[in-house]
Amino acid sequence: MALCALLGAALAESPADAAVLADRIVAVVNTELIMLSELKAETESTEMRLRAQYRGADLERRIRQTELETLTRMIETKLQLQLAKARGVDVAEEELKAAVKEMRRQGEKIDESDPTVLRGIREQIVLLKIVDREVRSNLMVAEIELQRYYMQHQSRFLLPDEYRISQILLVPRAGEDRAQVRASAQAAYAELKQGAQFSDMVMRYSDGPEATKGGGLGFVRQGELLPPIERALATLEVGQLSEPVETPQGLHILRLDEKSPTGFRPFAEVRTEIQGLVYRQKNEDGFQAWLKELKNKAYIEVKF
Repeated sequence: MALCALLGAALAESPADAAVLADRIVAVVNTELIMLSELKAETESTEMRLRAQYRGADLERRIRQTELETLTRMIETKLQLQLAKARGVDVAEEELKAAVKEMRRQGEKIDESDPTVLRGIREQIVLLKIVDREVRSNLMVAEIELQRYYMQHQSRFLLPDEYRISQILLVPRAGEDRAQVRASAQAAYAELKQGAQFSDMVMRYSDGPEATKGGGLGFVRQGELLPPIERALATLEVGQLSEPVETPQGLHILRLDEKSPTGFRPFAEVRTEIQGLVYRQKNEDGFQAWLKELKNKAYIEVKF
């Protein structure tokens, strides 16, 4: 945060000076420099996009913010590369060639004749190596952390509502229009409300394949049904009937036979998933703490 504040103050003072010099130092990071031309090269594509979308003070504010964020990132990258050099972290030619091959396999166009491109790829590999060595190699996730995450984020592992339902399905027959089917469905619903047995009405009216089983569809989970049916079920108590519900399949009269209580996926089932989530969070927290320590130990002077 202190670095960003310093950068913000420096950026605010720059417009007059920027027109004077074609290139100059914008930051000193220990014994290395970041030049204005380097910063402009990094922000060029974003600035072009911003100029196409914004105007006036809003445009200038967004460009300044982009420059601030980019310069901060460039300083952080330089700190990591400096540490990697001090630690003797390097990239063998075989590693570089393998990385280029993999990038091409993924559809990226790599110009191997351009030393700038290869240097950028090499630096990315170095960054991965130094972070692996300084941050990830020290990460451990204890069982108690997994269990704590599970208890604190149970809503993430909530099971969808599960229903056991039966239906009477009326499908338009040859020469029958939707209006006639709706009338038949309303007649069946009226008889049910007057006390007719559901199983009898299934035999008389239902065209669904489950009619031979009394209309029972068994257990279904929320999200597996057509939206109109799910909306109708959400309003029902166990034992209640829905009014006819229209879907592309036909007209449905639904009965909610059973509703399972809200449950959660068991810990054993989600343990691996939680392990990944906790690891990623600890990795990010560890990386940010490590980066902060690098900045605190470094000499950083912004001249922008």
